[in-house]
Formats: sequence, structure tokens, C-alpha cells
Amino acid sequence: MIASGVFDLLHLGHVRFLEDAKKAGGASAKLVVIVARDSTAEKLKGKTPIMNEAHRWALVKSLRVVNEAVLGFEGLDIGESIKKICPDIIALGYDQTEMEQAVKTYLADHKQPVLVVHIDKFGENTLDSSSKIKQQILDKLTNSG
Repeated sequence: MIASGVFDLLHLGHVRFLEDAKKAGGASAKLVVIVARDSTAEKLKGKTPIMNEAHRWALVKSLRVVNEAVLGFEGLDIGESIKKICPDIIALGYDQTEMEQAVKTYLADHKQPVLVVHIDKFGENTLDSSSKIKQQILDKLTNSG
């Protein structure tokens, strides 16, 4: 099974997403995580990640729940990753609606029987996204003077 993301400023929401993705695959699931390339992350988010792809990949790879971490292909072509990894399940996060459409289109066009599962957002923690973490850092820096 695969899950994918940018994983910039790795946080608890990322970890819970990956844990829930693996659970969705069952007890014997092998979780392969695709870490977006810097260029892909910039296309998706409109800005470059704080951490480069090598650092983000190394952090994701080090997580106990992850069996294998790979860097994605350049661009937004999830089809190349699906073709290479041959997953039986693809886990998508609550905020991956654009990715969901690309995955479903690829699977339909190539008539591949891959299950797509949705992983819900982890809680309402104030630090459940990289954007919120960045904003809190800015707020603290601005208010500390």
C-alpha cells in the first residue's frame, strides 16, 4: 500500500496519517510512503518546502510505521509511482482532493483494481499542519519583541 505527501516540518498529524494508512491495509500491510520532490511540492503548495526533499525523505524513512520511503517522480504524475510500486491500496489524506482525482483517473484509465481509502484529519490540535506551525513561529517571533 502507498501513502504520499510533502511532509514538510514533520508533525504529529503526519505521523497519525501514516499510522492510520497502515492500519487501513490490515495487520500484514507494508506501507510505502512517497515523499514529494521539492519541485512537486512547490507546484502543489505554491512555495518551496522549508526542508529539502532529502531531509524530508530521511525523516519519513525513520518512522517506525514506514516500511519504505521513496522520493516521488518529478512533476505531479502519480501514475508513475503507481506503476512502479503496484500497490493494492492507496491511502489519501483529508486534504488530498486534487491527488484523489488524479489517482482515480489513472486507475480507471488503466483498469487497475486498487482500493482508495481516505484517512480523516487527526484531531483539532493547533499544531496539526505545517502551515499552522509556521504561523505560530511567526507569531511568536513577532510578539517576542
